Amino acid sequence: MTRAWSTVATDEERYRPLYARVLGLRFVNPGGVLCFLFFEGAVALAVLLALAELVSWWAVLVLPIAVAAMVKLNDVVAEMVVRTAAQVPEQERDRFRRQMEPVIGRARVPTSARALPGGATSVGSLPRGAVPPSARAWPGGATTDSRGVRYHHPQRATFDHPNEQ
Repeated sequence: MTRAWSTVATDEERYRPLYARVLGLRFVNPGGVLCFLFFEGAVALAVLLALAELVSWWAVLVLPIAVAAMVKLNDVVAEMVVRTAAQVPEQERDRFRRQMEPVIGRARVPTSARALPGGATSVGSLPRGAVPPSARAWPGGATTDSRGVRYHHPQRATFDHPNEQ
């Protein structure tokens, strides 16, 4: 029984775990350990919850069925995604790939961007710990520059302890 959209070859079908074959998974291909966790893990969790009297004993039957339904739903969603992607023309795929490529490089900052409004020098050109001339002092040692951005002066009190020197 071969399917047109199947991603697993028919020769490999017999080597797949029983859980994946019973559910008829075509796009999600869980391995043996994952299938063990899906089924036996769900049964063990349900038994533990039932022994702790947090759920009724019906959970031993319902929980593995619910997990299997979620795995099958994931397979159906993966099938829809693959079919939708196959309908996108190659030109659109190339454009998408070009847009998603990471851009690595350095940003160049023009020298005119380093001067603050009002003729003040840039903060980067001041000595360490110096306050720009356009900054205004606030109580507790906090200062603000000409743009209204607040920052902390290292030789003054901190924001957490305003009375500390």
